[in-house]
Amino acid sequence: MNAEVPETARLSVVIPALNAASQLPAALRSLGAEGGGLLDLEMVVSDGGSTDGTPDIARDHGAVVVASDRGRGLQLHAGALRARGDFLLFLHADTRLSGDWRQAVAAFVKDPGAGGKAGFFRFVLDDCAPPARRLERIVAWRCRRFGLPYGDQGLLLSRTLYDRVGGFRPLPLMEDVDLVRRIGRGRMRPLDADAVTSAVRYRRDGYLSRSARNLLCLSLYGVGVPPRALTRIYG
Repeated sequence: MNAEVPETARLSVVIPALNAASQLPAALRSLGAEGGGLLDLEMVVSDGGSTDGTPDIARDHGAVVVASDRGRGLQLHAGALRARGDFLLFLHADTRLSGDWRQAVAAFVKDPGAGGKAGFFRFVLDDCAPPARRLERIVAWRCRRFGLPYGDQGLLLSRTLYDRVGGFRPLPLMEDVDLVRRIGRGRMRPLDADAVTSAVRYRRDGYLSRSARNLLCLSLYGVGVPPRALTRIYG
């Protein structure tokens, strides 16, 4: 049964951050100050103990700051508890949304069945190198084939659905995969806008090496290896 969707919805964007002073401003600026067809846009930054001024930067950009223990799963959970929106959008601190993101979210929210679905953006890297384009195509295929977006694509869902499936668990890694699996492939919907993510890790480690490491972590998690044990592999 589909959850009831308010005629005019409120949106809370929840961003986990840890020493993200160099990346967070661009993420917050990409959201803008207006909700674009939504009644209200609330930005919540869940800080895991930053020492570089991240909380002050978040407040300067109009975000509410929540103090949390370190760990993306813990931080996302803490941010969601503070959020007041009818819909929640979880976004990484090194990800910027394209200028048409509001229209994409508004179209999703207006769908009569939106309360029982989850949306994700197109994965785009801020790198013009050919390996970046190849990886983007692979991610697009993974999402089509398996309905498995990662957290760097953003995740949009109603508060009702978030609470129904149990929200984020306190995992140090794979918290996004864990939640998406509980939501279920049949309820995942692509959003017609880009989530532009930093390619720093890929440029540093090499596209092939970084992608292989991510796939290894996903495979090991799939056969039951605890996320905490995977943090040493993930790097």
